[in-house]
Amino acid sequence: MPINEELVIKVKNVIEQIRPYLQADGGDVEYINLTEDNVVNIRLLGMCGNCPHSRMTLKNGIEAAMVRAIPEIKAVESVIEE
Repeated sequence: MPINEELVIKVKNVIEQIRPYLQADGGDVEYINLTEDNVVNIRLLGMCGNCPHSRMTLKNGIEAAMVRAIPEIKAVESVIEE
């Protein structure tokens, strides 16, 4: 099943709406991809990348906003590079 490009555009728009709040705290977020089962992979950057509250920011902030705006989205996961 191909990735829904329209859904990707919606996801990127939500991320752009969230970014200023993260940037105000010295962090940022980067879109990585959308999986076939509608899970959004992102990377938390800057202060968000190593903040002890990043898991809460991810689930209660980013994921909640994403699912509220786009009900088809199942989850938002943070991708960590080794």
